[in-house]
Amino acid sequence: MFIGREHELETLERMYSRNQFAMVVLYGRRRVGKTALMDEFTKSKDTLYFTALQQSDKLNLADFTQEVARFFDLPNSTPAFADWQSALKYVADRARERSKPFVFVFDEFPYATQANKSLPSALQIAIDHGFKNTNILIILSGSNESFMESEVLGSKSPLYGRRSAQIKLKPFDYLDAAEFLPNCRPEELVNHYATFGGTPYYLTQLERRKGSYERNVINLCFDPYGLLHEEPMMLLREELRDPGIYYSVLQAMSNGNGTPKAIAEHAGVDQNAISAYLKTLEGLGLAERRVPFGDNPSKSRKGMWVIADPFFSYWYRFVGPNAGPIESGKGEVAARQLAFGEAFSTYVGKQFETVCMQWVKRVNGTDKLPLLATHFGQWWGTNPLKKEQTDIDIVAADQSSKALLLGECKWRNTFDETEAVEALLARVGLIAGYRTTHLMFFSKRPVREATRRKYAGRVEFVSAADIYER
Repeated sequence: MFIGREHELETLERMYSRNQFAMVVLYGRRRVGKTALMDEFTKSKDTLYFTALQQSDKLNLADFTQEVARFFDLPNSTPAFADWQSALKYVADRARERSKPFVFVFDEFPYATQANKSLPSALQIAIDHGFKNTNILIILSGSNESFMESEVLGSKSPLYGRRSAQIKLKPFDYLDAAEFLPNCRPEELVNHYATFGGTPYYLTQLERRKGSYERNVINLCFDPYGLLHEEPMMLLREELRDPGIYYSVLQAMSNGNGTPKAIAEHAGVDQNAISAYLKTLEGLGLAERRVPFGDNPSKSRKGMWVIADPFFSYWYRFVGPNAGPIESGKGEVAARQLAFGEAFSTYVGKQFETVCMQWVKRVNGTDKLPLLATHFGQWWGTNPLKKEQTDIDIVAADQSSKALLLGECKWRNTFDETEAVEALLARVGLIAGYRTTHLMFFSKRPVREATRRKYAGRVEFVSAADIYER
């Protein structure tokens, strides 16, 4: 079953139907669903599909020759191409002979280039002197994001300017992720998203029956043989040199260290090198630097680094610290004592803010939002009236009309609703420069009708059930 990716499929179909040459650069970290997307797009199309491996250039050329022979109905005994220039020229020449378009997928392009640094130049020559006069669609795909951005899309790359479109594939948001769990209630969907995030590979491993959250967590994460038990370290080993250092950097962030200085100290990393590690993790979508809404990111001294991926955030908070009990066969006991209690509820509360922000961005431009927002974020700082530190969970703004939306998120079964809403009202005016302020209050369960009536016209109330309405 293929889920989501409507915009990405639409982009690929548009490139394919132009009846002229096009090249799409598709990239994103492992497990994010690149192969599934390409398989869905090409399932009814003639496709020359080649996946490079981490092997020698000679072996990759031999494998490519076999795929070319299969696609063009050549004998199995066809000798391997001598080099990539002749291989790509052959495909371009045959493409010019065909009136019917086809798709040429070159998957894991970075692997082939690492084995032969001249490959991008060879492809550039093939495009300029052959492919550009055909009606085929080339899809260059890769999991090494930094390589694809610098060596394929970068201005110094031989392929610069040859792309027709680029797609950086990201994990699903909360609503597309919910498609993998059609029988779950909204509260359980939030728990799943807070734990497993939106990575398709992780979501396909989940049991889909109602009430399966705890069993999914125990089987996948707290069992030493569980598929995701060592997933973060495995991904770091596949993507990075010095995976142990990156592991320590992520652990430092998980422990609440947000500044580069604090992260470096707790991770045991040279402070002069920490910025490079953080930027690498940011490129992988595993970490991000947040600044208060309205601050200039390049100048703000309030910037804080956090783990951006929900699954990595959960794993470092609950799974990694319990490696001992898990390896000794006590993983389920550890999970029930430590991963399903108050600490988990607090953790989900922070992830619920992410879900609420994704909802705001989804409904932006519809009648569910009182403004057309162009900027989004969170805010934290000092309340000058109360002379205390405070924060705002959701901020969305329309700069042209000077309209602002402030939101508060509560992930609790019960709380003092009047006190919580009054706290939100007290945050009005903390962000200067806006003429109109709208307020939204997000909660795990619907607030009481009396609370709705009390703040009617001043505050809009949104529950988890509302957020999961399509």
